[in-house]
Amino acid sequence: MAKAAPQLTTNPFDDDKLHEECGVFGIYGSPDASAHTALGLHALQHRGQEAAGITAFDGTSFHSKRVLGHVADNFTNQAVIDSLPGHVAIGHTRYSTTGGTELRNCQPLYADFVSGGFGVAHNGNLTNAAHLKKSLVKRGSIFQSTSDSEVILHLIATSHFRTLLDRFVDALRQIEGAYSLVSVTKEGMIGVRDPLGVRPLVMGQLDKAIILCSETCALDIIGATYVRDVEPGEMVIVTADGVSSHRPFPEQKARPCIFEHVYFARPDSYMDHMSVYEVRKRIGAELARENAVEADLVIPVPDSGTPAAIGYAQASGIPFELGIIRNHYVGRTFIEPSDQIRHFGVKLKHNANRWHIEGKNIILVDDSIVRGTTSLKIVTMMREAGAKQVHMRIASPPTAHSCFYGVDTPERSKLLAARMDVEAMREYIGADSLAFLSIDGLYRAVKQPNGRDSKCPAFCDACFTGDYPTFLTDQSEADQADSQLNLIASTGA
Repeated sequence: MAKAAPQLTTNPFDDDKLHEECGVFGIYGSPDASAHTALGLHALQHRGQEAAGITAFDGTSFHSKRVLGHVADNFTNQAVIDSLPGHVAIGHTRYSTTGGTELRNCQPLYADFVSGGFGVAHNGNLTNAAHLKKSLVKRGSIFQSTSDSEVILHLIATSHFRTLLDRFVDALRQIEGAYSLVSVTKEGMIGVRDPLGVRPLVMGQLDKAIILCSETCALDIIGATYVRDVEPGEMVIVTADGVSSHRPFPEQKARPCIFEHVYFARPDSYMDHMSVYEVRKRIGAELARENAVEADLVIPVPDSGTPAAIGYAQASGIPFELGIIRNHYVGRTFIEPSDQIRHFGVKLKHNANRWHIEGKNIILVDDSIVRGTTSLKIVTMMREAGAKQVHMRIASPPTAHSCFYGVDTPERSKLLAARMDVEAMREYIGADSLAFLSIDGLYRAVKQPNGRDSKCPAFCDACFTGDYPTFLTDQSEADQADSQLNLIASTGA
């Protein structure tokens, strides 16, 4: 078969950003459970755009649909919703961190156990999944996917405990890493958050129905009320008898992901008892105080840099303008490009507002720099539009370390901040100046007035500091294997 022509993609996951993790949603006690789940997933689309799925239970049978693609392209048809009947449903939007983009890796995952059916949707990443999988395969487990989440099903299946709930807890006590889970059984719905609370999970209510989801914006879309965050290490069980809270793990100091506030969460969400939008404005204000520069305009790199740019402009007194206009109507693929036009790809999504930029000294505000390729293109675009000076300000510290908790970070060697100091990065992207928010400034923005406590940090900030709050079993074993291979290669054995 002839090789397919290359596609010029406009998928946001091809941008120079840290790839978001996944979104989960569950609702118990609604006759329109699947319809509400589809709407909730639509609000969580930013957390994963590769695939989506819904599993529902009607009191007798489980019903599932999993698809590649966006929620709106697959779950807006009434016939699809009607095929997922029931008063309880869970859903998932996916961006793969482990396992490829294949239908078999889509969630929710489902299994029939002796004690009954079980569906689960997972946001996060298990740092010992490969280690556990090797052991399970030796014991006879047959895996149907390459997703780390499937390990949970096999641990439940092989557990020696009697009840499904006890088996589930037994499985969770064996896994490491980050997870927020919603699951459905014939008895009800279960939500659980890892002991450090790395990934978010909130509870809401719509009439008498109880909702568990990744962000409060998924509550807003269906008119539900925010009740509270599911606490780190908490298991919430929702049945016909009501909501009960359990603590199956030893208590630990919480370490929620700080990058949720920088980029991942939608700005209209409420997370860690804070408005994400207000945090991002405070980040911008801290950035202005730490890294002032004379300029005519403050310009956000849309859309994720906008709240921080507003905060920067307000704190500095420099006017805010939309100097870059984003095209929201470009699909996932556009044309089959020749090499001649391939470099125009960034302009499919962003174009300079030349009449505001020409002859001006500007400050560009973005949330982060990963590989630096997009920053280079944006700076070049500003110069081509006539900017006299282009100063880049980044609303987070340098991203110098890989994430192993549900974010598809490039290998560390591909992170610009892992290879270059700030001056070298500035030269690479072609800016007149480049500055990042300090780690203490970031902590002040999330209401830690004394900055980061190195002995007891309030958040997981490993992508900035390299301070990983859990064991990294799989990574450690991979590093050991690489070391052995290098030793063999060097000795010629």
